[in-house]
Amino acid sequence: MFPSRTKPEIANIHASCVVSGNGGVLILGNSGQGKSDLALRLIDRGAKLVADDRCDIWYDRGRLWCRPPEELAGKLEVRGIGIIEKPWTAPVPLAIAVRLTDRYDRMPSVNQVEMVVGHPLPALLLSAFEASAPIKILLALDRLAPER
Repeated sequence: MFPSRTKPEIANIHASCVVSGNGGVLILGNSGQGKSDLALRLIDRGAKLVADDRCDIWYDRGRLWCRPPEELAGKLEVRGIGIIEKPWTAPVPLAIAVRLTDRYDRMPSVNQVEMVVGHPLPALLLSAFEASAPIKILLALDRLAPER
């Protein structure tokens, strides 16, 4: 399950993750801020579920990686419906962190990063409940494509 032979140190964090193309999208935010909802909308646009609510994160071969904790694999919380089962994939290399917030700059600074388990990851600040949030994430992934 690990990309290399040595077993790296794994951190379990409160986040959700999907993968689109070759890039994992780590969705970070407070409880009730829309992590699972945003993941569901990205899945509806073709992304695949990696993990919901809790993510196992580690650094290996110069990259951050993500997988679900075993007991949560394939499970996604859909408010108003409950826990549903979805196809999932893991491990995935992370390409971008999306930090959920209610307010963010109209024109953000270039090269924003989020520190994830002590390592920088390109970042995007968004409000999860904006209708355009999934599109903005996919556009940001396209911008990062040459760097992956």
